[in-house]
This record gives sequence, structure tokens and C-alpha cells, in this order.
Amino acid sequence: MSLSTKVAVIGAGHAGIEAALASARLGVDTVLFTMSFESIANLPCNPSIGGTAKGHLVYEIDALGGEMGRAADLVTLQSRTLNTGKGAAVQSKRIQADRKQYQALMKQTLERTPNLRLVQSEIVALDTELGEDGRRRVRALRTRLGEVWTCECAVVATGTYLESAIFTGDVVYEAGPDNFLPAKGLSASLREAGVRLVRFKTGTPARVKRSTIDLSCLEEQPGEEAPLPYSADHGEEMFAHFTHLPCHIVYTNAETHRIIRENITRSALYSGKIHGTGPRYCPSIEDKLVRFADKERHQLFVEPMGRDTEEMYIQGFSTSLPTDVQLRMLRSLDGFANAEIMRYAYAIEYDCADPLQMDASLEFKDVCGLFGAGQFNGTSGYEEAAAQGLVAGINAARRVKGLSPVLLPRAGSYIGTLIDDLVTKGTNEPYRMMTSRSEYRLLLRQDNAEERLTPLGHEIGLVSEERYSRFLQKKAAVEAEKARLEHTYLSPAEANGFLESVGETPLKSGASLGDILRRPAVTYEALAEIDPDRPTLPRTVATTVGIDIKYAGYANRQLSEVARRRHLEEKLLPADIDYASIRGLRLEAAQKLAAIRPRTVGQASRISGVSPADVTVLLIYLGLK
Repeated sequence: MSLSTKVAVIGAGHAGIEAALASARLGVDTVLFTMSFESIANLPCNPSIGGTAKGHLVYEIDALGGEMGRAADLVTLQSRTLNTGKGAAVQSKRIQADRKQYQALMKQTLERTPNLRLVQSEIVALDTELGEDGRRRVRALRTRLGEVWTCECAVVATGTYLESAIFTGDVVYEAGPDNFLPAKGLSASLREAGVRLVRFKTGTPARVKRSTIDLSCLEEQPGEEAPLPYSADHGEEMFAHFTHLPCHIVYTNAETHRIIRENITRSALYSGKIHGTGPRYCPSIEDKLVRFADKERHQLFVEPMGRDTEEMYIQGFSTSLPTDVQLRMLRSLDGFANAEIMRYAYAIEYDCADPLQMDASLEFKDVCGLFGAGQFNGTSGYEEAAAQGLVAGINAARRVKGLSPVLLPRAGSYIGTLIDDLVTKGTNEPYRMMTSRSEYRLLLRQDNAEERLTPLGHEIGLVSEERYSRFLQKKAAVEAEKARLEHTYLSPAEANGFLESVGETPLKSGASLGDILRRPAVTYEALAEIDPDRPTLPRTVATTVGIDIKYAGYANRQLSEVARRRHLEEKLLPADIDYASIRGLRLEAAQKLAAIRPRTVGQASRISGVSPADVTVLLIYLGLK
């Protein structure tokens, strides 16, 4: 049977959901394929959304009109802001989510979205044809049931399901996360189309029955009072009367480490059974003991999976050790003497694509109409996946419409940084977003995600007129308050008592409220003591005002750097350029440039093996051509 659509999305994890919703909301006929409705929006590892730099991604997804932040707000069990003792650039929101509620909500959203069909079927083959330009083109997808779906674009968002295998000690079997069926066949078809695949690995800890843990022995970790939501579609006071579920902290000990060390050869990771590369920044517990042998203990977080389940997630305790060792490890922890395991930990190996084959639109350079997103692109994490899915879905829809792709610069968002890193530098391990990956992180804060990306989301067509109007009102309020602070002056007599109370040097002459706010010990909230004319402002406005003024000097320096490099980012490189023929270009640089085919000189400058001298040669070449 032959069927048709414009955009086909393979996989209904976090990447596939955002891709399908974006495409459909842009008015393009879209089909989302999943092997099981029960696996839609699954949180197979930690049921949390956000975290360091990841929270930034969720805010950016929301600012562009994506879904993750809206859904996360509605299923929050606990919310915390991480790194509050550090600067504004690295503070990140993280929530604990109700796993089943999140899945149900996302499935319902998909079902109710116009232009979107949700189909339970496994895609086993990709059909392509050779175009006149020498590139292959997507023609159709084939299902396990023999259906043929013709399409103009396909987004591969298969997560960790491609030829996936589960490892627990000596036990190895073909399966996807949580024992769902693996995706068989598609890998071979992708290779036939010219897609290079690699083998990566990740893992997840055991789930433990809550009533068998003595939580009184653990350190309680409460949520913050009245946190702000992720989504600008929700009122900032939605959590004002929210009842948090507590998380807890426990530590490994000498006995835990003894058990692990005595059995480490039984780990699939150290017995040679696993060949895929695992995530450096989320190692298994046995890998932690090898890499950090001097540490006497490791911190673990005990986190709820939902309000209506006994399952507790032990963050930081992933392993591929056999089940008997897992139980002994867990029962060695304080408060876990009688712990019962409900789901055993496992490692999982899977196929994914080398992202160097894609350009910044997430379309494959050599296969027209084929896009990749999420863990299929070599990343780890729900947030990284959703961010890529949103971009891939937008650009697949725009290709169908004959529009130019949306390319996010790295200086404008963490999403842009993520994609630029993938398509320019590649990755030899599951890529995880961190604030340290951005050289412009003071400009890319959580609080200003709307300012940076909502105008683009509105231009694309994913942000409604009503929401855009609210954004403009918020922006005007921020600018008005910043102007008021910069133009309201206080005398030493008016300000010095307050300054001395917070440990700051008194004024010798008058100063604006903005100048006073830039003092290290002064916060916008505390400044109210000497600012009787302050207007009543929403918390989101007040937060942005305080950060913008306090860090203006640092931000302006980063803006100057962005401007300095803009000419490189705007200097396009011809797609058919013959790097081997450019005189003065080193052999390594020519080979790297030919393989990656950067879009701009700026992108070329970030390729490993391309030196500043090589960039100069490129600029001279372009000037002479």
C-alpha cells in the first residue's frame, strides 16, 4: 500500500516530537512514526528536565515556540535553580518530572495537533534517488508492515533504538530503552544512502521501591519556593502554592566501593562486551571508581519518578554490572539495607550518525531532504534532542515550502552553539551541552531567552500574535526600568547608609541607581531600600533588569567580540570550492575543509586543524576570486 506525506518524522522521543509539532504547526502535512505509542516522550533515564546549560536549552525551545517547556511546567514534581552561588550566566533551572504524566500529555498534544498524523509502525528502509545535481534525494519510507510512504523530507530521530543492545553483566540482548523493541533494518538502509554511522553507548541506573528505603537516613533536598515556569505561556505565579516532592542525597561508601572493585570484571564495560563510546560527563559508577580512584565517596540523588508510583531513580548510579552485584551495591548505602530493585540498571549500545555529514540546518549534505536530530546525531540528553528536533522540523517544513533554512548563530543561542559544535567539530562521544561550551555565555542567559529568540519564533510562525504582543510589553517594561535606574541619582546622604550596611564603600559624590546596582554586594532586590519610587514589576522583568545592569560591562565586551567576528560569519564559502587547489593552504586544513565543507569562513575557523593562517589564506582567496 502506498501512502504519502510531505514531512515524515521517524521516532517519537523528544527530538521527534518537537520536529513533528514544528512541521505541522507550520502548516505542512506531517506524519510521526513510532514503534510503540507507549514509548512516546519516554524519559528512560532520569525523569528530569533542565539542569546546567540544559535549562537554557528548554527556555530557548520555548522562546522559539517549541513544546518541551510547556509540558514540563505542567508535570513538575520539584523545581530548583542550580548554581545560585555563581554568576547569572551559569544559573540553570531543573525540574523533576512526573514521567507518566509527561508521556500522556505529549501524546495528547500530538494527537490534537492539526496537519499531524501519529502512526505506530517501524520504519525499516529509506528510499532515495539520484538527483541531477549528483545528490541523493529522499523519495519514500518503508514500514515493517509493507507500507510505502512517499515524502519530500524525512527527519531521523531514532534516539537509542537503532540496532540497540542491552548489557547487564554477561547478559546481552537486542532491545531498546526499557526493553522496548529495537529498530532493525533502518541502519543498513541509511548506510546504502551514504550515511556514516558510529556506535555509541549510554546507560541508566536501577529503580528502587520507595517504601523499602529508609529516607530518614538520607539528606533531604527540598525544592525552591515559588519557582518561575519554563514557558512564557504560563503565568509566573503558577507555582506560588505548589507542593513539591522532596528529593534526597546519599553517598557511596567504602563497602560500596569494595563490592564494585571486586566485581568490576563482571561489568559489561570492563569485560570487553561493550565497544561503543560512552558519555564522558555521565559515567557509570564503576567507571567513576576507575577514573577517580582517590575519591572516598560519590554523591547520589534519590529522586521520585512520579506522584503515583513507588519507583525512585538513583541518579549517579548507572551501571552494567550483573543484577546480584547491583543489589549488593545498593544495599550497602545508608538507608538502603532493605532496598528492593524494581528495574535493574543497564547499559545500551546503539547506532547514530556522524554529525559532520550535516550542515547547520541539520540536513545531510549528500542526501537532499534527509534531516537528523537528537541522539541519532550523537548527542545525549532530552533537552539537546528536543532542541535539534525543533530546528530539524522547522527546516524540513521550510524546504517543503521552498523557503531558506533557519540557521541559528552560536553567538545567539545555546541551540546554535550545540548545532555548530556538532556540524563543525563533530563528536567522538555522546555530546552533552554545558555552559562552558559557549564563549558568549553571559549573553546567552536563561532570563533573556525570550529577548534573543521570540522575534525569530514569531517570524518563523511558531509564536502567536498574542504571545508576541506579551513579549513586546515585557521588553518595553525592561527597557523602561533600566532607563529609570540609569537616570535616577542619589546623593551620598541618601545612599551611604545602605551601602555601608551591605559592606560597600560609601559614595563621595552622587551616583545613579544603576551605578549603585553595579556594586558587587548590591542586588536589585536589596536596592529597593533606597528606591522608594520603584514600580511594581513582574519577577521576570525585575530579574532581567538586575542582570542586564549589573553585568552590562562584561556583556558589552562579549558583544564587541561578536561584532568583530561577524564579518567571518557573513563571508560565505562557495559549495563547490576546490580546497586542494588553493595555494598556501596547508594539507591538513585542505583535507578538513573538503570533508566538512563549512558554509562560512567563521565556521571554517572553528574546525580542528584549521589555523588562523589558513583562515587568512581563505580570505585572500575569496578576495581574489
